[in-house]
Formats: sequence, C-alpha cells, structure tokens
Amino acid sequence: MCGLAHFFEDEGIATVVVALVREHAEAIRAPRALWVPFELGRPLGAPNEAAFQRKVLTAALELLDPSEGPVVLRDFPEDAPGPKAEEATNWVCPVSFPASDLEGPEAPAAALAREIDALAPWYQVSLDERGRTRVGVSSMGVPEAAQFVAGFLDQEPASRPVPDQPVSLALKDASADLMSFYFEAATAQPGRKSSGEVERWFWTGTTAGQVLKDVRLKCLDSADDKVKFVAAKLMLPKTMGG
Repeated sequence: MCGLAHFFEDEGIATVVVALVREHAEAIRAPRALWVPFELGRPLGAPNEAAFQRKVLTAALELLDPSEGPVVLRDFPEDAPGPKAEEATNWVCPVSFPASDLEGPEAPAAALAREIDALAPWYQVSLDERGRTRVGVSSMGVPEAAQFVAGFLDQEPASRPVPDQPVSLALKDASADLMSFYFEAATAQPGRKSSGEVERWFWTGTTAGQVLKDVRLKCLDSADDKVKFVAAKLMLPKTMGG
C-alpha cells in the first residue's frame, strides 16, 4: 500500500496509509502513513469496536493537514482493545501434544513431525471447508518445511530446497508455510476462538512455535545479512516481540 500511495499521489490524489509493518512504511516513505501496533489483518484494531476504529481513522485523516510533510510517519499511541468479557471463549485446542524434550539434534525435528501428523486431519477439514489455503509459498510440503526450519538449530543448511534460491528466502517461506498450516488447522476445530488465542497457542503451546523462536535467536547471529534480516524482522509478529 505504501508503494501504491506514490502512484496515486503522482496523479494528484492525496493518500493516507494505515501501516501494520512500520519497517515497510519507513523504507518506502509513503507521503503520509500512520503505523498501528495491531496484529496483521486488523488495521483498525479490533472487530465490533466502532469507537476505537473511529479514533484510528481520525488519527489517519489528521495526517492530511497541509502543514505536515513532505513525508509523515506517525505512530498510533494505543493498543487495540481486548475481547469483551462476554466474548471471551476460553478456547482450548482439542489436539493434545505430549510434552517435548527439545534437547539433542533429532528431538525438535521428531517433535515437529508428531505435531504435524496430529494436526493433518484438521488441516484437511480447513481445506475442504474453505476451499483455499495459504500453505504453499515454499517449494516444500509441510513436513519438509518443518525439517528445513529445524535444521537451522544445528547449522545453516548448505543445500537449498530450490536451486539458486537464497537460503534467507527459503527460511522465510518455509516458516510462513509452517505457521499457516498450524493456524488453519487450529481454526478449523470446533469452538469459538479469537485470533489472539490461536496466536498465543501457537507461540507458547507448540513445538513449532518454540522451534521458530529458537531458530530466530540463532539466526540473529548469522553471517548472512539476509538471514539475519529475516530473523530480526519477519519470523515473529510484533505482538510476540518480533
């Protein structure tokens, strides 16, 4: 959207971008951008919160003040409201994962394989009901993507899944496929759940979430600057400290 803003501005149309990724707004330098500290997919913060959404829109439109500029990037100062008490779901994933011992070179890969096997039926339910999936940006199946990512806990792999593909891109795409698989499987299961609940489940209750956090920490010290960038900016959501 930051890039599109430049095209519209060149045609004389004033724009304001509500940016969920501050680094993109900084790099692309949209003429006017409001960064919001909300989860991806929720630029206005939370559903069914008309008053709060109006505050976000008002803050964005205030950037049209002609005294601002030529490039404005402002931070929205509030977090999104949490779910109301009557909307609390106390969702619990019905798939129980045994406690995993992640010590030893084979343990993370084996634990990931068990989780993926347990979630595979629910992922298929999601695929059947929705008719679409975000899994597939990498060249790997989900088990292969998991093993590729877990391999970074030992050392950066010498071979690429796709010839001539940068290892940094392979890591980003494999991580994205892994997260999409878990999130789609979890949200296909019965019971009401909020996006925040599923996110917390993934990052605090699964081997996959722990492996991604551990891989990120290791890759922050990578000699490959592109791998380091993926680890620093793309592997964890802002809500988890990424």
